Amino acid sequence: MKTRTLGNSGLEVSALGLGCMGLSFGYGPATEKKEAIKLLHAAFDAGITFFDTAEVYGPFDNETLLGEAFQATRDQVVIATKFGFLDGSSSNPPDSRPSSIRKALEGSLKRLNTDYIDLFYQHRVDPNIPIEEVAGTIGELIKEGKIKHWGLSEAGGQTIRKAHAVQPVAALQSEYSLFFREPEQEILPILEELGIGFVPFSPLGKGFLTGAINEHTQFDKNDFRNIVPRFSEENRKANQVLVDLVKTIATEKNVSAAQIALGWLLAQKPWIVPIPGTAKLHRLQENIGSVSVELTTEDLLKIEEAASKITIQGARYPANLLKRVGN
Repeated sequence: MKTRTLGNSGLEVSALGLGCMGLSFGYGPATEKKEAIKLLHAAFDAGITFFDTAEVYGPFDNETLLGEAFQATRDQVVIATKFGFLDGSSSNPPDSRPSSIRKALEGSLKRLNTDYIDLFYQHRVDPNIPIEEVAGTIGELIKEGKIKHWGLSEAGGQTIRKAHAVQPVAALQSEYSLFFREPEQEILPILEELGIGFVPFSPLGKGFLTGAINEHTQFDKNDFRNIVPRFSEENRKANQVLVDLVKTIATEKNVSAAQIALGWLLAQKPWIVPIPGTAKLHRLQENIGSVSVELTTEDLLKIEEAASKITIQGARYPANLLKRVGN
């Protein structure tokens, strides 16, 4: 597995990480623990060293799962987790008071069975707490040796700049894929300027870019996509044109649609590290194969030209959740 460094932080990770949320939360029933650990071990054996979790995934179950899975290999993996919701539940409002950050950290350390966190993200910006105060608290925790690096998730440009001025930010985690390209407008130039790495979640458009979803797909009743406007039956039908484009390129390259989607992301910047999630071993292996996909300048121009003519239908979040991003 190739490696990449997240911006100027010196934090080296596998070129592809693993988003672990779906093993416990968000996409229907949780994966049975034994199977989930088997998948995590398979990822590690294949060279993935970067694993992404959060206290709210479950809540708490996902961190406990990783703590058990990597007990024997803790010093060989980079674990990213997140703080920032009241009492560790994403159904609650944001909460980044200094005391809450410390409480969240202690809980994460215990569940992850470790005495340090490699990368500690603020999960969502708290409009009630100045980001400079959050960054100051993080700086104290870094001095105490409890965290090594910190990051932001779904933060806007101004917030990134203010935070970075107080305590250098190693990485920003936000949604980015051929299915959602908004970060290209403001965020990517700021990250490049400041030397901050970018960790795109949902790099396969919440599964849409794999080609395994169409207008007739029925999601589990607990699947988050049921409330996402972009995943309404009507919008899935309209957005299929993007999947068809990705599939066409994939056929020409003799790879899968998912591998093209991930390969495209990897080709954008050397400091971008996507974190696709999956609960299936064959999908994990398929995603890992994307690191070897070579997209030429000509290929990228071809994708760009075709994609620029496609207008994606539907918002990526319902209105209440859109209020929490880009602040």
